[in-house]
Parts: sequence; C-alpha cells; structure tokens
Amino acid sequence: MKLIELKNISKTYQMGDIAVPVLKDISLEVERGELVALMGASGSGKSTLMNILGCLDRPSSGEYWLEETEVSNISNDARAAVRNRKIGFVFQSFNLLPRTTALENVIMPLSYTAEHLSDAERLKRGREMLTRFGLGDRFHHEPSKLSGGQQQRVAIARALINNPPVIFADEPTGNLDSHTSEDVLQMFKKLNRDDGITIIIVTHDPDVAEHARRVIHIHDGNIVDGLFVHSANAAASGNGKEKS
Repeated sequence: MKLIELKNISKTYQMGDIAVPVLKDISLEVERGELVALMGASGSGKSTLMNILGCLDRPSSGEYWLEETEVSNISNDARAAVRNRKIGFVFQSFNLLPRTTALENVIMPLSYTAEHLSDAERLKRGREMLTRFGLGDRFHHEPSKLSGGQQQRVAIARALINNPPVIFADEPTGNLDSHTSEDVLQMFKKLNRDDGITIIIVTHDPDVAEHARRVIHIHDGNIVDGLFVHSANAAASGNGKEKS
C-alpha cells in the first residue's frame, strides 16, 4: 500500500537571473512500512528532496501524494497541519530546546495537535514514550545534562509522540560515536519491524544505508537506482530482500 508517491517532481532555485535546477523530474514510491535510505553526496539534492517529502518546501513542478492526498499545492497552514500530524523528524543536531526538560521537549508537539488532551494526559504520554526509550530516569534533565545518544533518543520520542505514519531521519547518527550510532539504527529497525512505522533515513554514509531494506541513490538531482539491499543487519531482521 503506497504511503508516498512522487510524480515528476522538479525543484529549481532562482539565483538572480540564473535558474539552478536541483531536482530533475523525480518519480518514486514508498510503501507503508518500508525502511528506506535516501543516499547521496553533499549537493546531490537529497536534502532538498527530504524537505519536499517533509512538507518543509514545495516542488517547482510535479505532484506529491501522501496517504492519497496531493500535498504539493496546499496552503501553508494546511502543510503545517500535515507536518504536525503525519510526519516526525529526527535531525543530526537533535534540535532540542536547550532550557527545556526532556519531558517538555517530547510533549511539545502535542500542544499543536492534541488540544483535546489535558496537561496530565500529555505528561503521561510523554513519560511513557521516554520510558520506552530507556529514559525513565531522565524526565527532568535538560539536553546539556544528557549524552548525545540520550538526546537523540529524546528526539526520536518527540518524533513519535503524535503517532505519525512516517519518520524522516536526516543524518541521525552524524554527531554520534560508532557504538551509539549502531544503537540508534537498531532502534529505527525495531520501530519499523514492531510498529510498522515507515522510516526514511537521509544519509551520505553507506554503513548507515546498509541498515535499510531499500536504498534510493540520488546523484545530481536524479534518482539513479532504488535497490533492495541484503546485509547482515537486514538479514537479522528477517526482512532483507535482494534485487539485481
């Protein structure tokens, strides 16, 4: 069942009198429940593509269908509502509010999407989410009192608090050591396997990409392939596929 469908998406930026094409007639589909890596070098267009997929930017042309709704041309307010309710984000730099506790960071999205919940209900949901990620004793710690791995787990908990169907993770291990990076990637695989959450990881690192079930390569604004991968990690999850 398709969750995401792009049809002939292009993005061009205007630099004075010069038109700079960044994405060129991209079409792709992501099924519900996939774990996908979007891989490309710096300047390849992968960040622009993620911004369009995450409803942070609009394409210059083409169609973007998310859960059978065309979202490329809706109003700014409507796009914000889609982001808040249907999309979770995890960033390389964590993007946590520095003078706000882990619990307050996690429940912050609920203030935009769950007005019907009482303060007590929001706090309960936030505590449950943090406890799920092994942070039950860190509710009242500010980010500066947490390790990099703990901060990223807070960020993942925040991304999931609204139960979105898709998570976009932009270089999610870029600020972590190799051991912590592996823990975070295994966490994504478990969420994908056990909860059926669609996860798209944007990365330039082949070691990160090999944890995905499918790798979509982008080069100079074009999709060059979308191969299924079969690594030791994918095989361990029982979900690895291989396609020539």
